[in-house]
Amino acid sequence: MNIMGKKRRWFDLIVVLVIGMLASFGLFAYSAITTHSLQYAYLILNLGLATIPLILSWRLIVLLRKKRWSDWEPLITTFVWIIFLPNSFYMISDFIHLQNMSNQSIVYNSVMFSSFIYLAVLMGLISLYQVHQLLRKRVYPRTASILVVLLLIGCCFAIYLGRDLRWNSWDVVVNPAGLLFDISNLILKPETYPVMIKTMVSFFVVIGSTYLIACQIAKMLWHQGVNDLAAHIKDQQAQRK
Repeated sequence: MNIMGKKRRWFDLIVVLVIGMLASFGLFAYSAITTHSLQYAYLILNLGLATIPLILSWRLIVLLRKKRWSDWEPLITTFVWIIFLPNSFYMISDFIHLQNMSNQSIVYNSVMFSSFIYLAVLMGLISLYQVHQLLRKRVYPRTASILVVLLLIGCCFAIYLGRDLRWNSWDVVVNPAGLLFDISNLILKPETYPVMIKTMVSFFVVIGSTYLIACQIAKMLWHQGVNDLAAHIKDQQAQRK
Protein backbone atom coordinates (compact mmCIF):
# COMPACT_ATOMS: atom_id res chain seq x y z
CA MET A 1 0.00 0.00 0.00
CA ASN A 2 1.39 3.42 -0.93
CA ILE A 3 1.89 6.30 1.49
CA MET A 4 -1.31 8.08 0.44
CA GLY A 5 -3.28 4.88 0.91
CA LYS A 6 -1.88 4.42 4.42
CA LYS A 7 -2.66 8.00 5.37
CA ARG A 8 -6.19 7.58 4.07
CA ARG A 9 -6.60 4.40 6.09
CA TRP A 10 -5.45 6.10 9.30
CA PHE A 11 -7.66 9.10 8.60
CA ASP A 12 -10.71 6.88 8.12
CA LEU A 13 -9.96 5.05 11.38
CA ILE A 14 -9.65 8.32 13.29
CA VAL A 15 -12.95 9.53 11.83
CA VAL A 16 -14.91 6.45 12.90
CA LEU A 17 -13.35 6.53 16.37
CA VAL A 18 -14.32 10.19 16.76
CA ILE A 19 -17.86 9.34 15.64
CA GLY A 20 -17.96 6.59 18.26
CA MET A 21 -16.78 9.02 20.94
CA LEU A 22 -19.37 11.61 19.95
CA ALA A 23 -22.09 8.95 20.12
CA SER A 24 -20.97 7.95 23.62
CA PHE A 25 -20.78 11.57 24.75
CA GLY A 26 -24.25 12.16 23.35
CA LEU A 27 -25.69 9.27 25.35
CA PHE A 28 -23.97 10.57 28.47
CA ALA A 29 -25.20 14.13 27.86
CA TYR A 30 -28.81 12.95 27.51
CA SER A 31 -28.49 10.95 30.73
CA ALA A 32 -26.95 13.91 32.58
CA ILE A 33 -29.68 16.29 31.37
CA THR A 34 -32.61 14.01 32.17
CA THR A 35 -31.31 12.92 35.58
CA HIS A 36 -29.71 16.28 36.51
CA SER A 37 -26.63 14.35 37.60
CA LEU A 38 -23.02 13.88 36.55
CA GLN A 39 -22.54 10.69 38.54
CA TYR A 40 -21.35 8.79 35.47
CA ALA A 41 -18.79 11.39 34.42
CA TYR A 42 -16.06 8.88 35.28
CA LEU A 43 -16.91 7.12 32.01
CA ILE A 44 -15.51 10.09 30.10
CA LEU A 45 -12.33 10.09 32.21
CA ASN A 46 -11.89 6.34 31.78
CA LEU A 47 -12.41 6.61 28.03
CA GLY A 48 -9.81 9.38 27.91
CA LEU A 49 -7.32 7.10 29.69
CA ALA A 50 -8.20 4.29 27.26
CA THR A 51 -7.31 6.59 24.35
CA ILE A 52 -3.74 7.14 25.56
CA PRO A 53 -2.38 3.68 24.55
CA LEU A 54 -3.67 4.13 21.00
CA ILE A 55 -2.01 7.53 20.71
CA LEU A 56 1.23 6.08 22.09
CA SER A 57 1.22 3.12 19.70
CA TRP A 58 0.76 5.51 16.78
CA ARG A 59 3.65 7.56 18.13
CA LEU A 60 5.76 4.42 18.45
CA ILE A 61 5.10 3.52 14.81
CA VAL A 62 6.39 6.94 13.75
CA LEU A 63 9.46 6.73 16.00
CA LEU A 64 10.49 3.27 14.82
CA ARG A 65 10.56 4.41 11.21
CA LYS A 66 13.76 6.35 11.95
CA LYS A 67 15.02 4.97 15.26
CA ARG A 68 15.89 1.67 16.85
CA TRP A 69 13.63 0.29 19.57
CA SER A 70 16.59 0.43 21.96
CA ASP A 71 16.84 4.22 21.62
CA TRP A 72 15.65 6.17 24.64
CA GLU A 73 12.52 7.75 23.10
CA PRO A 74 10.98 4.50 21.75
CA LEU A 75 11.85 2.78 25.04
CA ILE A 76 10.14 5.45 27.14
CA THR A 77 7.13 5.47 24.80
CA THR A 78 6.87 1.69 25.08
CA PHE A 79 7.11 1.80 28.87
CA VAL A 80 4.36 4.41 29.16
CA TRP A 81 2.27 2.43 26.66
CA ILE A 82 2.57 -0.70 28.81
CA ILE A 83 1.53 1.27 31.89
CA PHE A 84 -1.59 2.73 30.26
CA LEU A 85 -2.68 -0.21 28.06
CA PRO A 86 -4.70 -1.89 30.88
CA ASN A 87 -6.93 1.18 31.05
CA SER A 88 -8.48 0.21 27.71
CA PHE A 89 -9.60 -3.18 29.02
CA TYR A 90 -10.24 -2.03 32.59
CA MET A 91 -13.45 -0.33 31.47
CA ILE A 92 -15.10 -3.75 31.12
CA SER A 93 -15.23 -3.82 34.92
CA ASP A 94 -17.32 -0.62 34.90
CA PHE A 95 -20.35 -2.83 34.25
CA ILE A 96 -20.26 -3.45 38.00
CA HIS A 97 -21.94 -0.08 38.52
CA LEU A 98 -25.11 -1.29 36.80
CA GLN A 99 -26.06 -3.33 39.86
CA ASN A 100 -26.87 -0.16 41.80
CA MET A 101 -29.31 1.22 39.20
CA SER A 102 -33.09 1.13 39.23
CA ASN A 103 -35.06 -1.02 36.79
CA GLN A 104 -36.29 2.11 35.01
CA SER A 105 -32.79 3.25 34.05
CA ILE A 106 -30.89 0.00 33.69
CA VAL A 107 -31.65 -0.57 29.98
CA TYR A 108 -30.60 2.90 28.85
CA ASN A 109 -27.58 2.95 31.13
CA SER A 110 -26.53 -0.50 29.87
CA VAL A 111 -26.49 0.90 26.34
CA MET A 112 -24.59 4.01 27.48
CA PHE A 113 -22.02 1.98 29.43
CA SER A 114 -21.61 -0.43 26.51
CA SER A 115 -20.92 2.43 24.10
CA PHE A 116 -18.03 3.65 26.26
CA ILE A 117 -16.70 0.20 27.14
CA TYR A 118 -16.77 -1.29 23.65
CA LEU A 119 -15.04 1.76 22.23
CA ALA A 120 -12.33 1.59 24.91
CA VAL A 121 -11.76 -2.13 24.29
CA LEU A 122 -11.65 -1.55 20.53
CA MET A 123 -8.96 1.10 20.90
CA GLY A 124 -7.01 -1.21 23.19
CA LEU A 125 -7.18 -4.04 20.66
CA ILE A 126 -6.06 -1.76 17.83
CA SER A 127 -3.18 -0.45 19.91
CA LEU A 128 -2.10 -3.96 20.92
CA TYR A 129 -2.31 -5.16 17.32
CA GLN A 130 -0.14 -2.27 16.12
CA VAL A 131 2.59 -3.06 18.65
CA HIS A 132 2.23 -6.77 17.86
CA GLN A 133 2.96 -6.04 14.20
CA LEU A 134 5.97 -3.94 15.16
CA LEU A 135 7.28 -6.87 17.18
CA ARG A 136 6.71 -9.34 14.34
CA LYS A 137 9.00 -7.25 12.13
CA ARG A 138 11.84 -7.50 14.66
CA VAL A 139 11.54 -10.92 16.32
CA TYR A 140 10.23 -14.36 15.40
CA PRO A 141 6.41 -14.46 15.10
CA ARG A 142 6.18 -17.01 17.93
CA THR A 143 8.29 -14.81 20.18
CA ALA A 144 6.07 -11.84 19.35
CA SER A 145 2.98 -13.90 20.23
CA ILE A 146 4.51 -14.93 23.57
CA LEU A 147 5.25 -11.28 24.38
CA VAL A 148 1.63 -10.35 23.55
CA VAL A 149 0.35 -13.11 25.85
CA LEU A 150 2.59 -11.80 28.64
CA LEU A 151 1.28 -8.30 27.99
CA LEU A 152 -2.32 -9.52 28.28
CA ILE A 153 -1.53 -11.34 31.53
CA GLY A 154 0.01 -8.12 32.82
CA CYS A 155 -3.10 -6.19 31.76
CA CYS A 156 -5.34 -8.63 33.63
CA PHE A 157 -3.17 -8.30 36.73
CA ALA A 158 -3.32 -4.50 36.44
CA ILE A 159 -7.12 -4.64 36.12
CA TYR A 160 -7.28 -6.49 39.44
CA LEU A 161 -4.97 -3.90 41.00
CA GLY A 162 -7.21 -1.12 39.73
CA ARG A 163 -10.65 -2.57 40.47
CA ASP A 164 -10.02 -4.41 43.75
CA LEU A 165 -7.03 -2.60 45.25
CA ARG A 166 -7.85 0.80 43.69
CA TRP A 167 -4.40 1.49 42.23
CA ASN A 168 -4.06 3.79 39.19
CA SER A 169 -1.57 3.99 36.33
CA TRP A 170 -0.01 7.19 37.68
CA ASP A 171 0.74 5.51 41.03
CA VAL A 172 3.78 4.02 39.28
CA VAL A 173 5.26 7.51 39.66
CA VAL A 174 3.24 8.96 42.56
CA ASN A 175 3.43 6.04 44.99
CA PRO A 176 5.77 3.34 43.61
CA ALA A 177 6.74 2.00 47.06
CA GLY A 178 3.15 1.27 48.11
CA LEU A 179 2.36 -0.25 44.72
CA LEU A 180 5.43 -2.51 44.81
CA PHE A 181 4.55 -3.61 48.34
CA ASP A 182 1.07 -4.75 47.29
CA ILE A 183 2.37 -6.39 44.11
CA SER A 184 5.04 -8.32 46.01
CA ASN A 185 2.41 -9.69 48.41
CA LEU A 186 0.24 -10.80 45.50
CA ILE A 187 3.12 -12.47 43.66
CA LEU A 188 4.61 -14.22 46.70
CA LYS A 189 1.28 -15.56 47.98
CA PRO A 190 -1.13 -15.76 45.02
CA GLU A 191 -3.06 -18.67 46.55
CA THR A 192 -4.27 -16.41 49.35
CA TYR A 193 -5.96 -14.14 46.82
CA PRO A 194 -8.52 -16.34 45.02
CA VAL A 195 -10.39 -13.28 43.75
CA MET A 196 -7.23 -12.14 41.96
CA ILE A 197 -6.83 -15.46 40.18
CA LYS A 198 -10.51 -15.55 39.21
CA THR A 199 -10.37 -11.97 37.92
CA MET A 200 -7.20 -12.52 35.91
CA VAL A 201 -8.38 -15.77 34.33
CA SER A 202 -11.81 -14.41 33.39
CA PHE A 203 -10.41 -11.21 31.86
CA PHE A 204 -7.67 -13.12 30.04
CA VAL A 205 -10.24 -15.46 28.47
CA VAL A 206 -12.41 -12.56 27.29
CA ILE A 207 -9.66 -10.22 26.11
CA GLY A 208 -7.49 -12.98 24.66
CA SER A 209 -10.29 -14.57 22.65
CA THR A 210 -11.48 -11.18 21.44
CA TYR A 211 -7.95 -10.30 20.33
CA LEU A 212 -7.67 -13.57 18.41
CA ILE A 213 -10.90 -12.75 16.58
CA ALA A 214 -9.65 -9.23 15.83
CA CYS A 215 -6.36 -10.62 14.46
CA GLN A 216 -8.21 -13.04 12.22
CA ILE A 217 -10.42 -10.24 10.88
CA ALA A 218 -7.33 -8.08 10.23
CA LYS A 219 -5.68 -10.99 8.40
CA MET A 220 -8.76 -11.51 6.23
CA LEU A 221 -8.89 -7.81 5.37
CA TRP A 222 -5.17 -7.81 4.54
CA HIS A 223 -5.55 -10.76 2.18
CA GLN A 224 -8.56 -9.08 0.59
CA GLY A 225 -6.51 -5.93 0.08
CA VAL A 226 -3.70 -7.94 -1.53
CA ASN A 227 -6.15 -9.68 -3.85
CA ASP A 228 -7.77 -6.36 -4.80
CA LEU A 229 -4.36 -4.85 -5.52
CA ALA A 230 -3.36 -7.85 -7.64
CA ALA A 231 -6.62 -7.62 -9.59
CA HIS A 232 -6.08 -3.88 -10.13
CA ILE A 233 -2.54 -4.46 -11.47
CA LYS A 234 -3.80 -7.21 -13.74
CA ASP A 235 -6.52 -4.92 -15.12
CA GLN A 236 -3.97 -2.16 -15.74
CA GLN A 237 -1.69 -4.55 -17.61
CA ALA A 238 -4.62 -5.82 -19.69
CA GLN A 239 -5.58 -2.25 -20.66
CA ARG A 240 -2.02 -1.47 -21.78
CA LYS A 241 -2.07 -4.46 -24.10
